[in-house]
Amino acid sequence: MKLATLKTGGRDGTLVVVSRDLSLCRTVPEIARSLQAALDDWDRIAPQLAAVYAALNSGAAAGALPFDQRLCHSPLPRAYQWADGSAYINHVELVRRARGAELPASFWTDPLMYQGGSDSFIGPHDPIHALSEDWGIDLEAEVAVISGDLAMGASPAECAQAIRLVLLVNDVSLRKLIPAELAKGFGFFQSKAASAFSPVAVTPDELGDAWQDAKVHLPLVVHLNRKPFGKPDAGVDMTFNFGQLLAHVAKTREVEAGSIIGSGTVSNKQGSLFGSSIENGGVGYCCLAEVRMYETIESGAPQTDFLKFGDSVRIEMFDPQGDSIFGAIEQTVARYPTRG
Repeated sequence: MKLATLKTGGRDGTLVVVSRDLSLCRTVPEIARSLQAALDDWDRIAPQLAAVYAALNSGAAAGALPFDQRLCHSPLPRAYQWADGSAYINHVELVRRARGAELPASFWTDPLMYQGGSDSFIGPHDPIHALSEDWGIDLEAEVAVISGDLAMGASPAECAQAIRLVLLVNDVSLRKLIPAELAKGFGFFQSKAASAFSPVAVTPDELGDAWQDAKVHLPLVVHLNRKPFGKPDAGVDMTFNFGQLLAHVAKTREVEAGSIIGSGTVSNKQGSLFGSSIENGGVGYCCLAEVRMYETIESGAPQTDFLKFGDSVRIEMFDPQGDSIFGAIEQTVARYPTRG
């Protein structure tokens, strides 16, 4: 089943069911007006949404409309919780190597995670706004899941069973604000801008064999300024699966339906800067920081700059037949319009 949220109907938008090929959609106010409402009563509502989905795919859905990704908000325009992990230890190791720090052994057994701002996500085709290029604007292409309710202390297996939907995310980071924040010992806050999620969220069964061990085993395709930038496999080198990430969240608290958990930047192990880019036959990157890390490690200093106003980012994932699964996150970096 595929679900999306249109930018109508107030802050939480209007829930629509989307056909498998992303060509059609149908509003379902008689079932649930918003995705959060559906998640709050999932066991009762999901079968009704699935019936609409089946009708859309068969061409028998009354009231079907063309689906336009540009009219979408993030599937959850706001959420009760957005927690982002760092499940790809290769990414963490590169960051630390670039500044001469060792990787603690605990990083292989205990996930890294921060709690991000979830009061205001942006749409998948909205601009990446910032007040200054000097903040070091970076993309971070990731996979994420939306959970149902979980009890405190839920096991990874129980957490995996509670995954309702899978989606993509651009977790925008302001890299040059990070060092000062981390130095305070309280973690990220201002250095994490509003995130954008893919137009469509899908139930895990939609991924078929690509959904195994609570991971998505498909390449995450990233374009920067319309040029191929990355295509690492999201199932490769993922040290902690989504069941384990959710269990980390649930260790000391209950998890409420509609909580979003991110994988962290998708990253595959590669030999060196000169063999890791797509141009050189590698799988590329899902963030600019990794390019800069390789450059620092191999030549002493980064040469690649962060995003500038006018730069464009596209993030997408395709099934084995080459069809887009979630639609595309497609954004342009822009100066935030000041008032007055």
